[in-house]
Amino acid sequence: MAYLLEVFQYLLEGSKTTLLVFSMTLLSIPLGLSLAVIRKLNISFINRIIDLYTLVVRGTPLLLQLFFVVYGLPILFGSFFLFDEMVGAVLTFILNYTAYFIEIFRGGMNAIPKTQYDASKALNLNRYQMYRYVILPQTIHKTLPSIANEMITLVKDTALVSAVAISDILRNTRETVSQDFRVEAYFIAVVLYLAFTYVIVNLFKIIEKKRLVAYGVN
Repeated sequence: MAYLLEVFQYLLEGSKTTLLVFSMTLLSIPLGLSLAVIRKLNISFINRIIDLYTLVVRGTPLLLQLFFVVYGLPILFGSFFLFDEMVGAVLTFILNYTAYFIEIFRGGMNAIPKTQYDASKALNLNRYQMYRYVILPQTIHKTLPSIANEMITLVKDTALVSAVAISDILRNTRETVSQDFRVEAYFIAVVLYLAFTYVIVNLFKIIEKKRLVAYGVN
C-alpha cells in the first residue's frame, strides 16, 4: 500500500503538466471560433491562408509538429526560436487544436439555415450583432458534442509531451515501471486519465443540458 501511495503521488505530480497543457490549449477554442468567423467573411486571400494552415496542421501528426517546434525551429532560425520545452509544447498544442476548431465551428456555422441570416438582416442587425446574438450562440450549441470529443482527445494527446523530455503522467509512469519492474503504475495512470475524462464528459453533459433548456428542448 505504501508503494502504491508513493507511485500515486509521483504520477499526480506529473498530472500538473497534463492539466497545464490542457488548460493552456483551451485558448484554441476562442482562436478557432474567431478564425472561423473571419473565414466566413469570404476574403479570398485570408481564406487561402487559413485553408493552407488547417491543411498542413490537420494533415501532419501532432508528434511531428511537436518535434519541429521544439527541436526544428532552433536549427532553422537559431536561438531566437529556442523555446523552453514546455513553452514549445503548449504553443504546438494551441496551433494544432486551433486548426481543428476552425473546421468544427465552420461546419457549425454552415449548418445554420440561410433564413437565420436573412432574418438578421430583416431586423436591421449589423454584422457584429448578427454573429454575436444569432449565429455564434447557435454555432456553439450545434458543435458542443464535437468540442467535447476534442477535449477528451486533448487529455490523451497531452501524453505526447513526454516525447520531448517533459515530465507528465506518462513519462513518470514509464520511469516508475522501468525502475521498479512493477506494473502498478500503469493502472494508476489509467485511473488518472479516466478521472480527467470523466470530469470533462460530465461537465459537457451539464453544459449541453443547460443549452437544451435554453433552446426549449426537453
